[in-house]
Amino acid sequence: MKLFFFLLLFLLILLHPGMSVHFAATGLKLWFECMVPALLPFMILSGIMIRQNLTERFSKVLSPILAPICRLSGHCIYCMILGFLCGFPMGAKTVAELYERKQLTKKEASLLLAFCNNIGPVYFLNFLLPTIGMKKPIQILICTIGMYGIPLCYGIFLRYSNFLLPKGVFTDPTKETLSPTEPFFQSLDDSMQSGIAGITTLGGYMIFFNLLNLIPYVLLSAADSVHTEKIRLFFHCITEITNGVNYCGTQMPFLVLLILPIGGLSCIAQTASMIKNTDLSLKNYLVHKLVQTMLTIFYYYFLCRFLL
Repeated sequence: MKLFFFLLLFLLILLHPGMSVHFAATGLKLWFECMVPALLPFMILSGIMIRQNLTERFSKVLSPILAPICRLSGHCIYCMILGFLCGFPMGAKTVAELYERKQLTKKEASLLLAFCNNIGPVYFLNFLLPTIGMKKPIQILICTIGMYGIPLCYGIFLRYSNFLLPKGVFTDPTKETLSPTEPFFQSLDDSMQSGIAGITTLGGYMIFFNLLNLIPYVLLSAADSVHTEKIRLFFHCITEITNGVNYCGTQMPFLVLLILPIGGLSCIAQTASMIKNTDLSLKNYLVHKLVQTMLTIFYYYFLCRFLL
């Protein structure tokens, strides 16, 4: 099956070079214009802060609010802040780095990975919502609660229920353990190399998954109908959500909103890349994301559809 799939893709690239270049170039453009300037600085800065043992001090900004509710360590609060503010896949990258440095237990890392890897609010509010036609204040409020309120509440539920979390204990948030602090320029150099390697890998994933859109466009080209176009748009969102938003626009806004929790195949692959050197479970991550997707469907279709 895998061999057939890749042979098909290889054949379509050879037979439709113009369209192949178009999809690949779209992925490259999105990576260069959106991902590099938005994520690379955070990757480098976060790497420096982790290596310089500054995460606990940084997390003290929100610790008075989050620590009593979640009862988690400063390292965990730091992962929550970056996971919610910086976007895919910074949450997974931060969790993996702190877990590898033994600043998080496996139970903490699994918990954080389950809900702290989301679409960034800058992209969500300034680009995604206007693109799909959500411009009214009530629409923006409802969509923002759906995007960030659901995973936050789900994370709190996990913290006290242990649903699909590995056995073990959470560390005492009052007893922080520090790993040795590296020399600053070593931290800078290591963070730079790690950030560049990470962002380059993400670029490869964005190009590859955008290229997969070649398959429905070619195979469905003979059938010109409304349903065919919807299938193509659905495939765009499933493969690479950033590009899918551009194509869907106002045509399928709810589809975009419902795919955002899991982020599409590209975001899943990016997350897998971030945690590949750890023993954290991608399977459990996907289960948690699917649960959040189901909650999002319920939220929009049964609670807020009449307001949107």
